[in-house]
Amino acid sequence: MGYEKDGKDRKEKILKKISLLLVSALVLGTTGTALAVITSVCSNCHTMHNSQDNSSMAYGGGVVPSPSLVRGTCIGCHGQGGASKIAVIGQIPQVLHSGAGDLTNGGDLAGGNFGYITGIKGTGAADSKGHNVIDIGNNENVLVMPPGHHLPSVSNLNFTCAGAYGCHGKRTVSGFIGSSAAIKGSHHRNVDGKCDVTTDVYNSYRFLHTVYGYENPTDKWQNVSAASHNEYYGKTSPLTSAGGCVQCHDMGDGMGIKVASHTISGLCSTCHGDFHQIKGAFDGKGIGSSTSAPFLRHPTDVVLQRVALSEYQYYNGGTGVNNPYSVVAPVARTTVASAVSATVTPDADVVTCLSCHGAHATDYPDMLRWQYNQNAHSNAGNNSNDGCFICHTTKDDASEF
Repeated sequence: MGYEKDGKDRKEKILKKISLLLVSALVLGTTGTALAVITSVCSNCHTMHNSQDNSSMAYGGGVVPSPSLVRGTCIGCHGQGGASKIAVIGQIPQVLHSGAGDLTNGGDLAGGNFGYITGIKGTGAADSKGHNVIDIGNNENVLVMPPGHHLPSVSNLNFTCAGAYGCHGKRTVSGFIGSSAAIKGSHHRNVDGKCDVTTDVYNSYRFLHTVYGYENPTDKWQNVSAASHNEYYGKTSPLTSAGGCVQCHDMGDGMGIKVASHTISGLCSTCHGDFHQIKGAFDGKGIGSSTSAPFLRHPTDVVLQRVALSEYQYYNGGTGVNNPYSVVAPVARTTVASAVSATVTPDADVVTCLSCHGAHATDYPDMLRWQYNQNAHSNAGNNSNDGCFICHTTKDDASEF
């Protein structure tokens, strides 16, 4: 009888655990956040001794074991240089590949492709086409530090994928090996969908510590169409001096450099501050004295205005209210999205750094999303809505001149 009772108690405990898991899943589902942890076999990512049949187990031809027994560094796993944007083994997103297509048609992942820098893809290798992380073995040869910088410690000699000198992970971990250490454990706890409670790297948007956003759970890591893309988070006003240094710098919370207002543009501003701030906030430089035109530099975290005769209200050839979303010139939302929206609303949605740039690299100078120096006013009145004209619609319309 004692054995029977013990067995019954164990069954009841198991059922309670299953019930709790189901409740947790339902709660996660209602918030728009879902678990997206790695579920494949351990050997896809880890190797015990980095040797099998006297050959290295490292991805990308590497021969040196990596921290946490993984089979490669960030680029070793995510930049294998093959023809697919998503590696078949383990479904690993690739930010350095040679496959066809680009950001405008879903050929590259949403962040772009370091292959344009190295030359395995595109119109020819060039440093100016992207972020020259030292991980790809091609240091920047022209710039010594980030353009538009504000007291940076990042240079062309230490800029890496993650950590104190990178974009992803915790900004307190330094060194080349720090790329892996800065995101340690995040893959095993990663979430998809809505990221608005950024208590750690794993639940931050794309492992960008404390950045809000909505990760596309359908076409993972991709901006494919108006109906399937990532949703970025933005504000209606960039940095000002009123916020003080605590907007970007650690004041005892252990984060090192932090992201202003949790926005994607705020992340960019940690290195490119002059391109994001109101004039006079720090170095007396910036976009201008306010969030109204004319600007000294192209603003980010400013609203697409909808006023009489505004050039922005007809974004992407729309009617001025619910315009069709463009993956060529994405916008940010002022609330963290719970689902993908196929429309853009002037006076509600905002310009972000990624509206014009690819995060990793593109085939165009300055990592732009289109050929800026060939994006000319046609004077034909056809409102073609390409490149800059996706937002600046009337600039390509002869009726304005």
